Amino acid sequence: MSKDDFKSSSFINRFLISLKKNRVINSISKNKFLNYWYHLILAYVGALIYCFPSRKIFVLGITGTKGKTTTIELINAALERAGKKTALLSSLRMKINNHSIFNTWGNTMPGRFFIQKFLAKAVAADCEYALVEVTSQGVVSNRHRFIRFQAAAFTNLAPEHIESHGSFENYKMAKLSFFEYAARTGAKVFFINNDDKYALEFSAAAQSKGGKVIFSSKVDLDKDKIKVDNPALIGEFNKENIALAWSVCKFLGVDKNIFIEAMNKFSGTKGRIQLVYDKNFKVFIDYAHTPDSLEKIYQTLKQNYQRPLVCVLGAAGGGRDKWKRKVMGQIAGEYCQKIFLTSEDPYDEDDNKIIEDILSGIASKENVIKILSRQEAICQAIQFAKSINGIAILTGKGSESSIHLKNGKTIAWDEEKAVKNCL
Repeated sequence: MSKDDFKSSSFINRFLISLKKNRVINSISKNKFLNYWYHLILAYVGALIYCFPSRKIFVLGITGTKGKTTTIELINAALERAGKKTALLSSLRMKINNHSIFNTWGNTMPGRFFIQKFLAKAVAADCEYALVEVTSQGVVSNRHRFIRFQAAAFTNLAPEHIESHGSFENYKMAKLSFFEYAARTGAKVFFINNDDKYALEFSAAAQSKGGKVIFSSKVDLDKDKIKVDNPALIGEFNKENIALAWSVCKFLGVDKNIFIEAMNKFSGTKGRIQLVYDKNFKVFIDYAHTPDSLEKIYQTLKQNYQRPLVCVLGAAGGGRDKWKRKVMGQIAGEYCQKIFLTSEDPYDEDDNKIIEDILSGIASKENVIKILSRQEAICQAIQFAKSINGIAILTGKGSESSIHLKNGKTIAWDEEKAVKNCL
């Protein structure tokens, strides 16, 4: 948050503090009330300060559990190859035309006027399209409000942020409410991955407010003769990402040959099935942090390379989605020859407790090595993978730039650099 943003919102802070002291509000779920109105007012003031920039640019919001970042990058790559000026905001980076910086602010949808300022800069840079990741937590905090989305897209849905939202149903409703909001405020079209089991629910959310729905499926790639042969885009999940990107780009008028060329020249998304070392053995980095995404990355590597897997595994951050830990351990036990359990983002929770929770799901404990130091765990995993000509797969951190510790402390982290340190 800049000094100017802080000054602009200081009166709001004082107003909300006064509300908090009000006895009537105290008696009716003040925390929920304050959170809703605090972020709603900030969203409005931010749009007002930056003169509602979303009215001057085509904004595509993309939501879902997995694949948002990769799909945005694929759409961006195709639009750029077609000669369009683009801006994007994701968990990986913020890009405005030719200027790009990695996301180091630790939030996919930052508040405090950040998104409105981003859109204003995109307009000033003459960008034609702004591609924005929309998260469930961002929706709950009203950070999508007062943005006029011309279009919205849905990748897929799987259990995530359950403890934050209270239930999977609440998590799903947050995603669905974004579609309803976009339709209600004038979105022209909704792109939906029809290979996901929740596709019809998202279609209903869009159509309930009059939105036009375009379904995509990985089978469309063969129908439309979209031939992609790129090692950076292996796996069935990437076929779904490519199909969704193609449906968007086709609607926006991108030539099919230009799209295919963009896909085949795509260099990959940092931290997403990223091949870091490729000689007699291989080292991959992936952001997978849900059971579903973890299993899919293991399956993809097994099917495409037919080599034994050696995994470095943490789990969801401390205090978050504890239900995942045992399940992720079970999955790792089924696919990996050797498992290195280590620290990921413990926050205020004990590392050892998190590791024991993961370990409880692994049947063959003799295949497990526990090392709290993530750097050391990575080095030992790489050495073991080298000894068996296998694949070391590091999951959980992806492109994230820090590890979260107790009392809000962080340490700088770069998973790719950690691998290179070992090599």
